[in-house]
Amino acid sequence: MLTLVIKKMIWVFREKKEAVLSLIFINIIADPGERSFIDEYEINIRDEVRFAYVLKGPCQPKGNTFPKKKFGNQNRSFQDTWFCDYVWLEHVADTSSHTLKKAIDKVFAKYGLSISRLRGQVYDGASNMRGEFNGLKSLILNENPYARYVHCFAHQLQLAVVAVAKILPIVENTFSYLSIIVNTIGASCKRKDALRQSQHDRIVARIESGEISSGRGLHQETSLARPGDTRWGSHYYTVLRILSMWPSVMEVIRNVLDDATDSKQKGAAFGLLERMENFEFLFTLHLMKKILSVTNGLSHVLQEKKQNIANALDMVNAVKVKYQSFREDGWDDLFDEVRSFCVKNSIDVPNLEDSLRIRGRPKHEIQTYSHRYRVIDVTVQEMNSRFSEGNIELLSCISCLDPRQSFFRFNALKLRRLAKFYPEDFSTFDLTMLSDQLDIYINDVRQITDLVELVEIGQLAKKLVETEKHIIYPLVYRLIELALVLPVATASVERAFSAMNNIKTDLRNKMGNEFLSDCMSCLIEKQIFVKIDNEPILQRFQAMQTRRIQLPRNDRL
Repeated sequence: MLTLVIKKMIWVFREKKEAVLSLIFINIIADPGERSFIDEYEINIRDEVRFAYVLKGPCQPKGNTFPKKKFGNQNRSFQDTWFCDYVWLEHVADTSSHTLKKAIDKVFAKYGLSISRLRGQVYDGASNMRGEFNGLKSLILNENPYARYVHCFAHQLQLAVVAVAKILPIVENTFSYLSIIVNTIGASCKRKDALRQSQHDRIVARIESGEISSGRGLHQETSLARPGDTRWGSHYYTVLRILSMWPSVMEVIRNVLDDATDSKQKGAAFGLLERMENFEFLFTLHLMKKILSVTNGLSHVLQEKKQNIANALDMVNAVKVKYQSFREDGWDDLFDEVRSFCVKNSIDVPNLEDSLRIRGRPKHEIQTYSHRYRVIDVTVQEMNSRFSEGNIELLSCISCLDPRQSFFRFNALKLRRLAKFYPEDFSTFDLTMLSDQLDIYINDVRQITDLVELVEIGQLAKKLVETEKHIIYPLVYRLIELALVLPVATASVERAFSAMNNIKTDLRNKMGNEFLSDCMSCLIEKQIFVKIDNEPILQRFQAMQTRRIQLPRNDRL
């Protein structure tokens, strides 16, 4: 009797669910700007609703008057005839987090994926991405709390650099003057040419005097770089190039002062020269060069394609140790470097122990140049706040899978903690079995030479499959899979956007998506394509159709 009642209840539930879905499918709205949010539907029918949107097809509002924007000398706008040429094209009302979430839902539904199986997400610092309440990260976590979020390490590092450049007045003032110097010299082609020529003459003179040596790839022509908050490493290159081209930059600024035709230009050039000959300005430049050289190396490593979590954590900790070492023992070397630079460029060097007035403070508040260690303290503070133990607890647990140095990071307690982050993948019974598997696993792998010599978690996963250890330790292998799907940086995505901007320019704005995708693949993966021989490509292109000319063979090029 009870079985019949349960079957009847299930039948009634299915009948009501089908009736609700039929009503939804009839009244569904294709326009992303007007359709209901997926979160407003009952959780049991969200997958069906996503599929209904896919069946509905793209939103193509034909007959609308789209706004025009100025491109060059012409006013151009979206043309509804493009809907006929590109059947996949969909009009998006905005780039808000809800709109992006709908787009992700549609892609998942199109390829038969479920967002409930998502286990990792990584974005930059944009508010529509990482907002605590309405950001894309939060919208996905509300639907799937196991899609762990990681803030891109490379982007966090750049935010720390930008914060240091803006929090301290002395550093902010220095970078403001650097921007003015770069803008003043880059304001005309004549000044830029004068800078290049002056630098060229100085390099030639130094080579002839034997001060520096010549060689292939040495002393390449360069120019000043403008610091930008969104361009990774730009602050470091700005400081580095200004210091390396200092005499030439001073010469061009003096020429601007001599050639100025009005008092405003003369006053601006004179103010720059006065500031550039100030010891405090040069001291801050050299200090920031020391600090940014450490973060610049870390930034380049974090932008590598083959990057794992264990390496990222090690490098972040190494940078913190380096800063602490510089704060305690690096001041004498820094003072000697600044003093040598000033003597070489005929700039007065004050007594480094003399008291300095703090602008905007009472006269009795004084400090010396040694008090500039606060710049390092702020840098370390920013690094600690953005790469704190609380923020990267999950990553710290994942690093325990690192096979380097005979699995010296292995920690069974942290790995069990990692498994608890994913209750959908590890049941209570699995957690109990995992403890036993971990004890046997670590004793086993440390006795296998091929596994002890590995340096990456990805290599470990391959070796476990080759040796069929993934069958013996399925729960440990599941942890490794979860570790590999969690990214630590978005550098590859940033490169894709940069490549798109370089390829599809205003002069090539009619390039189709397929051709654009092919060109981007060649540019982004150039390290792979450079190994491909040109001859088969030329021969295949020649054989595709009749050509008016015969392409030359590769050995004749």
